[in-house]
Amino acid sequence: MIRGIRIASIPVRNQDASLKFYTEVLGFKVVTDQPYTDKQRWIELLIPGAETRLALFTPTGHENRIGGFQPMTFWCDDVSATAKILKSKGVEFAQEPKTEVWGTMGIFKDLDGNQFVLSSR
Repeated sequence: MIRGIRIASIPVRNQDASLKFYTEVLGFKVVTDQPYTDKQRWIELLIPGAETRLALFTPTGHENRIGGFQPMTFWCDDVSATAKILKSKGVEFAQEPKTEVWGTMGIFKDLDGNQFVLSSR
């Protein structure tokens, strides 16, 4: 039976610039960086302490997904504190952290304008 999500893909325009953002700014670790096609590499990242991996990869024909809201939520212990750290590193927030009855969330952008929810559990 299904046991979890192994890899989620993030569509990007420039793999080198995105790799730098996701590793140096967000602190993710490179698991795999190898040739895939003549135009892209297969770059797989791991969030320290998490099992799910992320691929900085845009399937052919899906370039229109770059720069929009991504159906993926990152969680942290303290959204406001994490947002403050990310902002100090130049990360833009499309929506400032806001506390709701179910928890706190904000929406941040990567270099391509991809937007992700940042939420507390």
